[in-house]
Amino acid sequence: MRRRRVARNEPLVTRGAAARSLAKSGQQRRLSRVAGPNSREPLGLRERKKARLRQQIIDTSIRLFRKHGYENTRVEDIVQILEISQPTFFRYFPSKDGVLREVGRRGFSCIKEHLETELSSDVTTAQRLWRMYEGMAREVESDRPLWRAVVLSGAMDPVRSPEMRRPEEIAVSLLREILAEGQKRGEITKAFPVAHLAEFMEGLYTTVVRRWAVDLSGPHSLSERVRSALAFFLKGVQA
Repeated sequence: MRRRRVARNEPLVTRGAAARSLAKSGQQRRLSRVAGPNSREPLGLRERKKARLRQQIIDTSIRLFRKHGYENTRVEDIVQILEISQPTFFRYFPSKDGVLREVGRRGFSCIKEHLETELSSDVTTAQRLWRMYEGMAREVESDRPLWRAVVLSGAMDPVRSPEMRRPEEIAVSLLREILAEGQKRGEITKAFPVAHLAEFMEGLYTTVVRRWAVDLSGPHSLSERVRSALAFFLKGVQA
């Protein structure tokens, strides 16, 4: 039986049983994220294997961070479960902190998606911010061990992790758009520049999450604290 040639730009999911198996297991979507949003060419077999191992390292590390805590998880523990060598691990990540920086990058990507969703909605500025920040707080609160590790490692801190500066700037720029639309509608004060207002709100949310993650002010509900911070912000910026 003659084998069908695969076109160069044919979608990856049509390229054999292995690719179809990945799609069914849900890994296809994760591989596309690992490849990056600017990846236009389908991945070859070798690249798919590397991307798959990279994702396995991330998944295994996160599972151990959740189970044993970030501080108590060693690279040796990760490689032992995966049955790979430490040099192999270090070809993908410089340290266990590097794994969390990937989680941090995806965290900013999630924030970006929330902001884009609200920008396309036809509701008031206050409603946009309430829905967005309450939704993010619920997601973070549902996975406290992981986000505690992210906070402790500084994986989303643009000062400690310079590679996070661009993702953070993209997220803040979208927040500025929401607030700028609010000013045009007469819902947000024009007494302060939009850039400053966006920085204030982002700083409020980040501080609340950090304090919650490490119990700096004692055990408390993240969702409640975020609602309080947002109510404070909205009261101060109303037109």
